[in-house]
Amino acid sequence: MLELKNLFVEVENKPVLKNINLSISSGGIMVLFGPNGSGKSTLIKAVMGFEGYKVTKGEIIVNGKKVNGLSVDERAKLGAGIMFQHPPKVRGVKLAQISEYLCGDNNKIERLAKELSLEEHLERDINSGFSGGEMKRSELFQLALQGADLLLLDEPESGVDIENISIMGAVLNKYLADKRKSALIITHTGYILDYIKAKSGCLLIDGELWCSGKNPKDMFEEIKEEGYEHCRECHGKN
Repeated sequence: MLELKNLFVEVENKPVLKNINLSISSGGIMVLFGPNGSGKSTLIKAVMGFEGYKVTKGEIIVNGKKVNGLSVDERAKLGAGIMFQHPPKVRGVKLAQISEYLCGDNNKIERLAKELSLEEHLERDINSGFSGGEMKRSELFQLALQGADLLLLDEPESGVDIENISIMGAVLNKYLADKRKSALIITHTGYILDYIKAKSGCLLIDGELWCSGKNPKDMFEEIKEEGYEHCRECHGKN
C-alpha cells in the first residue's frame, strides 16, 4: 500500500528527512511518534505530493505505483488521502457539496454524517465556524466518502475533546476493519491508540526513522516515562 525507499526530502532548500525506509501493507496501520519539528508532518505531506516538499532522492510508492512527480490529485486517485493537523477553511463551498462530489451515494453520506454527528453541518461552509473537534470529524467524513485506501492522519486527536475522539475513533476503527485500507497515523497524545488496532510503530527524530516495527502502545508508554531524549541515548548505544 505504501512503500518509501531511501527517501530524502527538502523544505526551502533545507534537508528535513534523511534516508527514510518504511513499508505499510494493505490492512496495515503504522503509528508515527516524534518530537515537534522532527519531520512527521513533512513526511505525510511529501507522500501526498504537496508543493514545497521536494524529494531529492528515493522513491514513494502508493498502491504499487511510483508517485514521484505526480500531483496531489493523481495520488488521491491512487487511493491516498490526508487529514490535516490544522484543517483549512473553505468559504463558499458547503460540506454537502463536497460530499456529493466525493460520493454519489446519498445513503452513505447520510449514514456517515449521522455516525460523525455532522448532520447539522452539511449546509455550512467547510470548516467555517467549526470547533476543533468538528473540523476533525469533517476531515474524517470527507476521507471516508473519498474511499481512500491509504489514510495519512496528522494528529487526528489534536485539539479534540474526549467525546469527539470517541466518535472519530469508532468510525475510524470501523473503516480500517476493511483489510484493503491502511493508515499512517501521527500522534502526540496517544489517545487514538485506544480505538485502533495498530501493531506497528516507528519513531522519527531529527529527520531519521528509528525503532520501526515495535508495538506502538509499548513505545508510547516508554516515551511518556522516559521522554525523547532517552530515545536518542538508546539509539546512540545501538
